[in-house]
Amino acid sequence: MGGFFGTIQTRDCVNDLFYGTDYNSHLGTRRAGLVTFDEQKGFSRKIHALEHDYFRSRFENELDEFVGCQGLGVISDTDPQPIIVNSHLGRYAVVTVAHINNLRQIADELLAEKMHLSELSANNINPTEVVALIINMGSSFREGINLVFRKVRGSCSMLVLTEHGLLAARDALGRTPIVLGRKDEGWAASSETTSFPNLGFQQVRDLGPGEIVRITAQGTEVVQPPFKREQICSFLWVYYGFPASCYDGINAEAVREKNGRLMGEKDMETDSDLVCGIPDSGVGMALGYAEGRGVPYKRAVLKYTPTWPRSFTPTNQERRRLVAKMKLIPNKAILEGKRVVFCDDSIVRGTQLRDNVKEFFDNGAAEVHVRISCPPLVYGCPFIGFTSSKSDMELLARQIIKDFEGDDQKNLERYSETDSPEYQRLVKEMARRLGLSSLKFARIEDLVESIGLEKRQLCTHCFDGSSYDQANDEGDFFG
Repeated sequence: MGGFFGTIQTRDCVNDLFYGTDYNSHLGTRRAGLVTFDEQKGFSRKIHALEHDYFRSRFENELDEFVGCQGLGVISDTDPQPIIVNSHLGRYAVVTVAHINNLRQIADELLAEKMHLSELSANNINPTEVVALIINMGSSFREGINLVFRKVRGSCSMLVLTEHGLLAARDALGRTPIVLGRKDEGWAASSETTSFPNLGFQQVRDLGPGEIVRITAQGTEVVQPPFKREQICSFLWVYYGFPASCYDGINAEAVREKNGRLMGEKDMETDSDLVCGIPDSGVGMALGYAEGRGVPYKRAVLKYTPTWPRSFTPTNQERRRLVAKMKLIPNKAILEGKRVVFCDDSIVRGTQLRDNVKEFFDNGAAEVHVRISCPPLVYGCPFIGFTSSKSDMELLARQIIKDFEGDDQKNLERYSETDSPEYQRLVKEMARRLGLSSLKFARIEDLVESIGLEKRQLCTHCFDGSSYDQANDEGDFFG
């Protein structure tokens, strides 16, 4: 996915920029960049790869090279950014959190208009450069950003650093968040509210879908009010959002605990001795499940983090499995002879969970029951890059559907329908292939209830194939 942080203040902002960006590090693993603007020095920029290192260690020794009262930082799972542009709109830098499905089509259109692409990395088109080129087609930043919203199929939120302040623009359907914070010295915009407290910022509000805001050290101005529709990604609360962060004012950990509690209250036929969360994103659900079911929560497996990064960091599948195995350490003293309910956020390929389950049994668990905090992933996500999957057929659920039906596209809506015969058959087979004593997924209805927004305000495409396509309803979308 990715995350960003921008700030503008009446004093030097470099330290706040550095640490504010770092608080988005859980959202991306490939690239990171910082840029500041100073009237005398101009723009200062650094971009580093993160595949084998962490944000802080890559940038900490270079902070003295940055000067200015305003800047942007980004953690990206895709392209090198920020991009610095000199155009008829003036000099500016831009960072994006984007997933552009029609990137090649847009690039070809730009080339046909005699524009050029210069930010190629390993011969790949840089999505943020493409966004900047589209912005330049407008007679103003507002017009250019709206051109981005109209052209991009997928999602795109952005921060723009100009010589006169910042612009924040949230994705046209609000699939990814931007929140504003302020303190006496100035303002900030971030993907994560977690960036604010330790830097002294008070959370002010979330931008609405398609909203554009101009930010100075003195305050904010709405350049474009929010669009009518919102479909914020529900997976923020399931997995990749930081537990302490809030999205649309709703705390991630509170949602996870409520979701788990609802499942625990209904799971009365499963007898167990203890509940454990698979670190980290399964912990909140497990705490709620333990409360709802009336079973003690214990740390039967622990995460060793000093030397092992997130499990999907390596591009090689075998290496991902190795990292996943190494970072989780079963506690045999707690597991031995016990019936354990393990809570986790999701099942994508299932390889990591299958390996974990074997380890739990090898360490003496009598029964291993798994509870997942979202419905089965039946559809790949065309809007947010929250997994490294390149094809829907990498999803365990879709593989099983193909085996059942002889066609991976057949009856998908039935397999997505809670408690339908096809759904129950799918879950039973997933449990068998993973070697589980039992397997249950959160009902989509309970997940929506736990988040507290209306179903139409949430994107749940990966669970049930439902999503709003602005291309088919642009009048209402941009109204």
